[in-house]
Amino acid sequence: MKFVFFRVLPVLLVGALLLLAATEYAVARPSRRTANVAYVPATDSAFSPERHLLDVYAPRAKATAPRPVVVFIHGGSWNSGNKNFYSFIGRRLAKQGVVAVVINYRLAPQVRVPQMADDCARAVLWTQTHIGEYGGDPQRIFLLGHSAGGGLAALLAADDALFRRWGQALNPVRGAVLDDPAGLDMYDYLKKMQYPGDAQYLVPFGPDPAVWRQVSPMYHLTAHTPPMQLFVGGQTYPSISSSSARFRQKLTELGHAPHYQVLPGKKHAPMVLQLYWQHNIIYQKLLALVNSPASPK
Repeated sequence: MKFVFFRVLPVLLVGALLLLAATEYAVARPSRRTANVAYVPATDSAFSPERHLLDVYAPRAKATAPRPVVVFIHGGSWNSGNKNFYSFIGRRLAKQGVVAVVINYRLAPQVRVPQMADDCARAVLWTQTHIGEYGGDPQRIFLLGHSAGGGLAALLAADDALFRRWGQALNPVRGAVLDDPAGLDMYDYLKKMQYPGDAQYLVPFGPDPAVWRQVSPMYHLTAHTPPMQLFVGGQTYPSISSSSARFRQKLTELGHAPHYQVLPGKKHAPMVLQLYWQHNIIYQKLLALVNSPASPK
């Protein structure tokens, strides 16, 4: 199976995530979790009581200044995934001095990718408004996403229109870390339809090529796009390897210097599972980004 889009998160990955989540209760946790906060008003006609929720993980230690904020967006081929599997990411970030926000968003077939991106944008706007209550700095919001969540994180960082439609003139995202990202150029992928099973992605993306382009981060990059970091598994799916390389090339052509790192031997699922370990290379680079003097403070 060559492409990540042929299936949802493997059973092995889901099982491993559940095991990791369970073991969280057996270790010391220097973080405070506020669970199941609605980021869309219950009066909203689109409100989903399951999917429009997020968890906040704040360090218990006192700080003299507001802390940087990282919003994590899960993967799952746009039709699966749940924030509850990823408590370990929230706790690892909080342990390292970051206020973490781990979100749910609506999934296919109930909605398509434009609505998923809209949900993620609303979660970021909630974060901007409320994160000060948890010790976070609303001027230092960064994104971290794996797989489909990596593609959504890239889209939010690059497409300012997602925030303008909610009355926010300035994109609040200060940078994005893309962990084995999927969907960076679905316009190109769906135009080709080269492989058996590709038609299933017309469920989350719909039949209109204009929409494929609209939700492909590749076509929203500019010289003013905030900093990006890309991490790609050395044994991941070819679609992710090739689109990530082209994404990096376009960023470079626009004058950026994105951090781009291939992790030898890593397949797609281990690229997110490795975030269980606090000193993982992705955390090291992410912390350097969010604490950079170039980041607003």
